[in-house]
Amino acid sequence: MYLVTGGAGFIGSHLVEALVERGERVRVFDNFSTGRREFLRPWEGKIEVVEGDLRELAAVRRAVEGVEFVLHQAALRSVLRSVDDPLSTDDVNVRGTLHLLVASRDSGTVRRLVYASSSSVYGDRPELPKREDQLPSPISPYAVSKLTGEYYCRVFSHLYGLETVSLRYFNVFGPRQSPESKYAAVIPLFLQACFRGEPAEVHGDGLQSRDFTYIDNVVEANLLALAAPGVAGEVFNVACGERHTLLEILDVFERFSGRPIARRHTAPRPGDVRHTEASIEKARERLGYRPKVGFEEGLRRTYEYFRRTWGVGQDEIDLGKTRG
Repeated sequence: MYLVTGGAGFIGSHLVEALVERGERVRVFDNFSTGRREFLRPWEGKIEVVEGDLRELAAVRRAVEGVEFVLHQAALRSVLRSVDDPLSTDDVNVRGTLHLLVASRDSGTVRRLVYASSSSVYGDRPELPKREDQLPSPISPYAVSKLTGEYYCRVFSHLYGLETVSLRYFNVFGPRQSPESKYAAVIPLFLQACFRGEPAEVHGDGLQSRDFTYIDNVVEANLLALAAPGVAGEVFNVACGERHTLLEILDVFERFSGRPIARRHTAPRPGDVRHTEASIEKARERLGYRPKVGFEEGLRRTYEYFRRTWGVGQDEIDLGKTRG
């Protein structure tokens, strides 16, 4: 039995999909504060859904009953959210993760827990690419919460023998990622602007760069981390090993749509780092991880998903071109 915390969310629902396709028994634990039930609808009758909150230890204990493998995706995400509300970020991401580790340790059945960490733990240090042996330097409450979760995972491996693996995600994007929040990620927001014919909001000069990672690569890394031998207590970057600017993304979407996208530059966001780029050598050597979907192909798949989901036809895009 596999438990996916946050399984109704963007990343979690893709993991659920992959596990179901492999014929695994899957349980989802989610409080549905940001997760969406419709993401799980294709697998109704094939998965078990437990509604609950990480901050309630009794609920977490029920969720891990009979579970062998845990994929811990549930969190309060977003650097900006954590700047606005550090207390909630700590409560969910730190205390909630500790609840899950304690419940997994005490279950008698959990064999391995894979924890979703973040590239934000590196902070704004200038060294590129980011390597797992570099000293973390978090500059936001979110980054602190994710790094604390990593440390707890390592302690539970070394002290209690609970196998844990932490994966530092670098700017994950893809289908099902929501633009409907002031904390939304940049790619769905850019697509929303593209299809609405509105200016895209660009924080700062747009030349800040990220190692954007398509969702299928993240799913693959999680599945590898569940099975790789000799990696308990370890931390791995999950990325593509290259970086692209925000303006590059807009250039690609302009090419896909065939029309210009206006840009509205605003002030940089507090807590954001200037550049990220990962070394993925450790993940390649120890997990066998190799990104299967590159940057532009991932953008194309994401573009087509949202075009279909929002019911935007090519004729509408062409009409917008003529009006522009």
